[in-house]
Amino acid sequence: MTSSAAKHDIFQAIADPTRRKVLELLSEKELPISEITSHFSISRTAIVKHLHILSEADLVHGQKKGREKVYCLQPEPLKEVQDWLSYYEQFWTNKLSILQHIVERDEERNQ
Repeated sequence: MTSSAAKHDIFQAIADPTRRKVLELLSEKELPISEITSHFSISRTAIVKHLHILSEADLVHGQKKGREKVYCLQPEPLKEVQDWLSYYEQFWTNKLSILQHIVERDEERNQ
């Protein structure tokens, strides 16, 4: 198996709530692993595994600074998720419009 075949895609990476929380933390500032770990009740090893998956999806980048590895958010790949979701937005908007029409029609009947 090639290394590219083993890479996690963006959707796999953001599927986990812990990884989404890590992304949220990194959206505020660069953080070392120790500080990221302090926000969770799981081990440092588990956080490192989550960071590895996020790195494979190109959502975070880790850089050695002194004795610690510091991670920063790379939000560009999230555009793929936004593009995918935007297609489905038309269906949500349509459903909300239909619901609004039904509610307004019922209000008119009850007056």
